[in-house]
Amino acid sequence: MKYLQLENEAVQGEAECASDAVRPRQPEEARLAQLEAELAQLPATAPLAQRLTLRNDIGYILLDLERGEEAWQLGHDSFRQALEARLWEQAVQGCDIIYQCERDDAIKALAHGVWLAVTYPIDPELSVLMLKHLVQETPPKADAAAIPAAAAAYLVELRATGKQREDLKFFTAGMLAEVAKKHSEVVDNKDIFDFWVERLELNDPAKVLPRLGKVLDVLVPDSWWFDRDTLRDQLPSD
Repeated sequence: MKYLQLENEAVQGEAECASDAVRPRQPEEARLAQLEAELAQLPATAPLAQRLTLRNDIGYILLDLERGEEAWQLGHDSFRQALEARLWEQAVQGCDIIYQCERDDAIKALAHGVWLAVTYPIDPELSVLMLKHLVQETPPKADAAAIPAAAAAYLVELRATGKQREDLKFFTAGMLAEVAKKHSEVVDNKDIFDFWVERLELNDPAKVLPRLGKVLDVLVPDSWWFDRDTLRDQLPSD
């Protein structure tokens, strides 16, 4: 799994940084040079989606190298270009990079990324990653902590297929179980867990998704970076 594996590697890297005086950067720097060369060699006629995906890959490496200012600028530029071109997956990647830079607009970027990741059928793994970020940003005892976890499980059921579906179902089930444990100290008991899910109405997407929207509204108290009503109106009617 590409996105969740990247996050796990980043967490492991942080742990190594805490225990090592100097963490070797050669692998990341070599990968950065390779990606920058690939980007420079792209023909002018290359699809924008390909170009932005490469740039976002560079952004994730910049994060690993703790070059936050460059990553933040790249994330914003990628988001803007992708939004204009209706390249939703690349736009969400840009939001993820901005969020991981941990600057003043990090939570706002997360909210925008989650909204796009739920609204549009992008890679389900990226959607799950964004919702996982939201779980981590929500107080564990709040009911709202369970909403993004339940939404992630629903999106996997709706959009994932094959091996990815199996992997993500396992992952989101574990994520929801972890939320239940922190929220209500639900232990490994299926009956108690099912009761918790029903009590919070987490098994009803028609209730979970509007509640998720309210959570995002709280995270963006002022103006959004795009007009959500306009984007909704442009969605296919079927």
